[in-house]
Amino acid sequence: MKKTVLILMLVASFLYAEKIKNIASVVGVRNNQVIGYGLVVGLNGTGDGTTSAFTVRSLSNLLQTVNVKIDPKDIKSKNIAAVIVTAKLPPFARQGDKLDVTISSIGDAKSLEGGTLLITPLKGVDGKIYALAQGSVSIGGKNGRGRGELNHPTAGTILDGALVERNVAYDIYDKRYLKLSLKRSSFQTAMQIEKSLNSEFDDKVAVAIDPKTINLKRPDDMSVISFMAKILETDIAYKPDEKIVIDERTGTIVAGVGIKIDPVVITHKDITIKIEPVDKLISNKNSIAIGKKVAIDTKNLSVNMQKKSVTVSNLTRALQKLGAKPKDIISIIESIKKAGAIRADVEII
Repeated sequence: MKKTVLILMLVASFLYAEKIKNIASVVGVRNNQVIGYGLVVGLNGTGDGTTSAFTVRSLSNLLQTVNVKIDPKDIKSKNIAAVIVTAKLPPFARQGDKLDVTISSIGDAKSLEGGTLLITPLKGVDGKIYALAQGSVSIGGKNGRGRGELNHPTAGTILDGALVERNVAYDIYDKRYLKLSLKRSSFQTAMQIEKSLNSEFDDKVAVAIDPKTINLKRPDDMSVISFMAKILETDIAYKPDEKIVIDERTGTIVAGVGIKIDPVVITHKDITIKIEPVDKLISNKNSIAIGKKVAIDTKNLSVNMQKKSVTVSNLTRALQKLGAKPKDIISIIESIKKAGAIRADVEII
């Protein structure tokens, strides 16, 4: 029987010290995406069929480079697969650096297990080759059923599978002015960074120009490297935004432990959730107590809670105790959010 597991991670949301490098990035210093088209060979009859015309034509073209001419119509092999290869080129990458690559089938291959990617040029948006990829494809682990079946047999990775061939030019050595970009827009965080940096340097080196951008001015007696090293390691008082993240594919819910739910009544299938201000805990012989302020009525399949104790975390635990499936818990949380009873952001991934 297929079983889905709900994982609830409780993340406290309060004010604490955070390094600037964890909540902001330097404008212009970023990853670059590269992509290429290649062939995976050595498959055990699980590759593309003859219906994938681009695969057999690519193989024919490849063989011609080694003086083997063959008509694509004569190729019947199912041991090859056409794939798209992608990678991230990190900032300041230099020739000879290694990159991890992701391989994804674009034909009708059944599996890439055991295959080898042939040398594949990886290009940027400017059409120039920045890396070359090649190596044995790793499919990854097994699924939750424990039967040895692969999670995504038509996609895989090659760790350190590409070599950088071209540098991305970015010269910051002589720069006097730089910019920080917050990963999440926040007026409060931008002002806190400005205040902390100006206090740290005893000078006006930072100016927040909007809730996401902070302009920086390098002091005359410091190099860019030492200046940015000190900037990024500076601690500021930081409070992350409350958020609920839901992965509908795996049934995973990640929520702040203190995210509250306002009074609301929700009916989902045979489950009724009633959240309202009450003076005492509703309890009877059919109730299961969870903590001191949460009860589940197992006879009527309902959940009753006191207003001040209702959070996403204890509601989720109550629903789990009730036997609700992960997909039902996710639907309930989404419905409560739509009703306006949850004020934190809900992100579906």
